[in-house]
Formats: sequence, structure tokens, C-alpha cells
Amino acid sequence: MNGGVASLLATAHLKGPHVDFAALSPLIALLGGAVVVLLVGLLGSRWIRSHAVPALSLVALATALGLTIWQWDAQKSVVSGALRIDDLALLLTLLLLAGGACTVLLAWRSLAAREAAHGEFHALMLSSLAGMSLLASAQNTVVAFIGLELLSIPLYVLCATEMRREHSLESGLKYLIIGSVGSATLLYGFAMLYGATGATDFAAIAAGLSKGGLASDPLTLTGIALCVAGLCFKASVAPFHQWTPDVYEGAPTPVTAFMAVTTKVAALGLFLRFFDVALIGAQSSWAPAVAALAAITIVIGNLGALGQSSLKRMLAYSSVAQAGYMLAGVVVASKLGVQATVFYLAVYLPMNMAAFAVIVARERGKGLGDSIQAMEGLGRERPLLAWPMTLAMLGLAGIPATAGFIGKFYLIDASVAGGYTWLGVVIVVGSMISLGYYLPVVAAMWMRESPAGEAQAGPAGPGSPLPALAGGSSELDAEGAGRALETPEAPMLGTQLEVALVAVLAGAAILFFGIIPQPLFNLANQVGGVLGLL
Repeated sequence: MNGGVASLLATAHLKGPHVDFAALSPLIALLGGAVVVLLVGLLGSRWIRSHAVPALSLVALATALGLTIWQWDAQKSVVSGALRIDDLALLLTLLLLAGGACTVLLAWRSLAAREAAHGEFHALMLSSLAGMSLLASAQNTVVAFIGLELLSIPLYVLCATEMRREHSLESGLKYLIIGSVGSATLLYGFAMLYGATGATDFAAIAAGLSKGGLASDPLTLTGIALCVAGLCFKASVAPFHQWTPDVYEGAPTPVTAFMAVTTKVAALGLFLRFFDVALIGAQSSWAPAVAALAAITIVIGNLGALGQSSLKRMLAYSSVAQAGYMLAGVVVASKLGVQATVFYLAVYLPMNMAAFAVIVARERGKGLGDSIQAMEGLGRERPLLAWPMTLAMLGLAGIPATAGFIGKFYLIDASVAGGYTWLGVVIVVGSMISLGYYLPVVAAMWMRESPAGEAQAGPAGPGSPLPALAGGSSELDAEGAGRALETPEAPMLGTQLEVALVAVLAGAAILFFGIIPQPLFNLANQVGGVLGLL
């Protein structure tokens, strides 16, 4: 008898779970690319590390881009329903890949990539992008938390990649501590919702909340509050934004640009899918609180940016205010709200990338770091850089004929249609306040002379030699000094061609979509219906 059972088991064909590799192909391309660039970065040749590794990163991003476009119009759930591959997830992935490509170009000759070793730097960035893509597709709380951690852990390291600069190390440590608190808060929220509904899938949570008054249960409300707080940490929503100015200022500028754009896309993507799907049955409970947070965020972000002398701190407070604007689309829980939020995320990317690209160029060419003084005289010296910065500032302020104006108008329309007219008024008031810190940057570029006797290679420039801290390497110091001779005052169309390219293309996108927004409107309209909202 035992022999018969053994022969039966031997001939049995075990059927494993179906894996839709086509749906997961963009994620596989990012993680596979991270492994490849990490291994190539271990090769001894300096040229391979400094040029082949970034080029391979762009190849990985281009591959993921092609695979994402290949999956367009796919409406399916994979991995036992844990991930949703639909137009919303795919469009957010496209935005993430665009932000990653811009970051690779900005970091190509950066001190951060050199000190961290190019392979490790780009592998961490690609891994973080994979986490963001996973977060944008998640429709299960377990997968959402895994995506959040895969997003965050590489960023903690990237913030501290300029290892011999105190502010960079401080930035990484602060982000690690605050990010861990935010992740733990979100995890507790997910656990309480599981305790209340007995489910981790978003659809099952929504079904559970629709039964027996569970939406108003204290356990449910506490879980929702903790989830709001945890996501607000990641999206830099007040009053959970305190880490943002210090981390943005201390991190290497290419990393700051990466964080400013991609973390917003991932966090707002989860906001949309989680609150407008899983928690839609409790909207009457969480919507007024989130609307109040949005209004507070708009006010605090805009007031905090006033009077800042550091462009990176100013843009950090600006990103806080921008998060408040985008929360308006989440609050109304409607198809129009989703469309408005996605549209604004799409235009938010070029507005920030244009600004940070110009900051990178000026840091390498002047000794004033990210100070507003570094912008003085830019209109006369390098108008090809001044125009993208001008368009970025005007777009973020919501001036007509820029993509930012169309995006804010869309959000105001969604707020009014959803019964939150007062929040639309707050968006208008916040935009008026923002002119107080965006316009001085424009004035510095076009109405002031360049400071006399500017430094050739100041201490704030990423190519300048820095004193080693404890544990520093004399070889790294010598290499940094040698590289410094190559980068400061380099012609914009020479060694900084890739930085100028990011600035010009992003500036052109701001203007193009401000005048001809219809292509983005069509994409937003297509994406807006995937959550099943009326």
C-alpha cells in the first residue's frame, strides 16, 4: 500500500500558483536593473563606474518604461489580488520612471554618487523606485507596507551619501528616525483596520465597513486616524512635515529632487487607492479631518517658505503646500478628484525637476550653494537656465499659461464640485501667498547683477574637496580634489550638458502643458474611472 501511495505521489503533477510575469515586468525590470548596476559598479575601471553605471540605469528605466506602455489598458489583479495593474498604477509608474531618469542625469557627475560608489547609489535609487511602483499598485495592506519600506530604506541611505558632509549625515539620520515613526504609525493603523474588518484586501475592507455600522466603530476610526498620520509623514502633510526642510536641505541635491517628486507620486497614489476604495464607506468620518489637514498644510507650507534664503528649504516648504493642494482631490472622493490629483502630479514633476536642475547647475558653477544669491544675474549669464527656473517658479505659483495654473484650476473645480468650496478658496489664498517667495527668485535672476568676486570652487559646490571627518579616506580626498578641478565653472553645454537638458526639457513641458493641456486631460480622464467612483 505504501508503495502505491509513493508511486501516486511520484506521478502527481503539482500545480503552482499562476504568475503573470507580463503584469509584473516593469517591477522586474527595475529590480533586475538594480542588481546589474550594483554588480557592474564593482568593476575596477573608474570610467565604467562613473559612466557605464548611470547609462545602464537609464537602460533599466527605459526598459521598464517600454514594459509599462506595453501593459497599458490592462485592467487586472495579480498576485492573488494583492496588486492592481490598471491605468492609474501604470500612469503613476510612468511618472516615477520619468523622475528616476531625471535623477540619474542630475547625479551623473555628483559628489554623492562618487562617494557612495556609483553602483550602490544607482542600485539604491532603482530599488526605491521599485518600492514606489509597488506602492502605487498595492490593493492589500501587507503589500502596501512592503512597498513603503522598499521605498524608504534606500532613501535613508541616499540622503547620507555625501558621507564626509555633516549635514548629509544628519539628513539621513533624521529621515531614518522620522520615517520609522511614520511607518510604525501606518502599520498600527493597518493592524487596527484588520482587527475591525478581518481583511487586508482593500475591497474586502470596504465590504466589511459597509456592514453593521462598522464604519463608526472606535477601533475603525482609530485605525483610520493612524493610517492618515502615517501617510501624512510620507507625503509631508502638516503637522507631520517637520522633517522635510532639514532633510531636503541636507541631502545631496539630486536626491532631494528625487524625493520631492517621486515620494509625492507614490504617497498620493496610495492615498487615492486606499481612501477612495478601502475606506470609501467611512468617507463621512475621514473626509472633514483630511480636508482640515489639507487647509492647515497649505497655510503652514506657504508661510514657512516666506523669507527662506536656502532654495532647497524654500522648495521643501513649497512641497508641503503642494501636498495640501493635492489632498483636495483625495478628500472629495470622486472621479473628478482622482483626475485632478493625477493631473497635478503629472505637472508637479517637471516644475520641480526644472527648479532642482538649475540649482544643481549653480551649485557646481558657484560657491554659494543653494542660496538665492546663486540665482543673481543668471538671466544675463545663462538665459537657457534662467528660463526653466522662471517657468518652474511661475508654474508652482499657479500663474496662467503654465501647467501649474491648469492643475490648480482642476483641483479647485474638484473641490467645489465635491462640496468643499471653502477648500478651493484656501487653495487660491495659498497660491497668492506663494507669490511672496516664488517671485523673489525670478527677480534675483533677471533684475540683479551677479555677486562680484564669486568663488571658483566654494565649499558648497558638490565638486569641491571637503575635509574628511573621522574615518575619512585620503584617497577619496585626493580623488575629490582632482574631480573638483573638472567640474566648477564648466561650460553649461560641456560637462553639465545632462543637467541643462533636464532643465530645458522640464521647462518646455511646463509651458507646453500650460498652453496645450489636452493630452494630459485625456490621460487623467482615462485614469479617473479605474477606482469605480462616480
